[in-house]
Amino acid sequence: MALVDAETVELSRDSRIEILYLNNPETKNSMTTDMGLEFKAHIDRLKKSSPRVVVITGKNDIFSAGGNFELLKSFASKDFETNKREMFEFYNLFLSVRDLEVPVICAANGHAVGAGLSITFACDIRVFANEGKYQFNFVKLGIHPGMGSSYLVRELFGTSLSNRLLFLAESLNGTECLKSGICYDSVPKEEVLKRATEIAISLSESAPLALSELKRNTYNREALNAALRLEAESQARNFLSKDFRETIKSIEEKRKPVFKGF
Repeated sequence: MALVDAETVELSRDSRIEILYLNNPETKNSMTTDMGLEFKAHIDRLKKSSPRVVVITGKNDIFSAGGNFELLKSFASKDFETNKREMFEFYNLFLSVRDLEVPVICAANGHAVGAGLSITFACDIRVFANEGKYQFNFVKLGIHPGMGSSYLVRELFGTSLSNRLLFLAESLNGTECLKSGICYDSVPKEEVLKRATEIAISLSESAPLALSELKRNTYNREALNAALRLEAESQARNFLSKDFRETIKSIEEKRKPVFKGF
């Protein structure tokens, strides 16, 4: 399979299955605006090339560490309206994956945290690594959950599991995610892409028109967009709080943050 040139996202192709790699090793595949633009550009190309199945995975033994720290830090110096607009735009770069009319499998071959885990929930089927850490850590960083997480988890699993993952910010390994029904399968990390490819081959043998109709009828993009607007507004407020400044300071000082609620 030949790789398409890209800086932080790569696309490999064969006749029916295409694999999209997050590839930003310096920052553990953390999500930047540049990565999002590349990601969406590949999604737009996939819409035109019409593969049977798409697999999304990470390189460098990790799926994604979530939002890039320098990007998050920059929001503390911007105004509310700018943050609200930019967050909504940022979410939709990556959540463009929901607009593909073919099955999408997430092969989360390592840790997927925060916004990185959100991308796995935007896919149709998830294969996790037994050793991986899977966590929505937003509230631990002093911000409202983003990247559609407040909607996607509830859409798939209901309020009880959503509250467990978002309010408590529990960190689960792949085996625990499998027991909770969060992923379809969990295997050793070196087998994640192989397992996802096996599933993709099986899916590629089904009727593509039927699968595309199923995709259209399964998800409500308007409801997701409404949730993204609420998330963007909430995060925009949080970025201007003293609690978020405490988050930045604590990360730089390598200590646990102490939040005071303002």
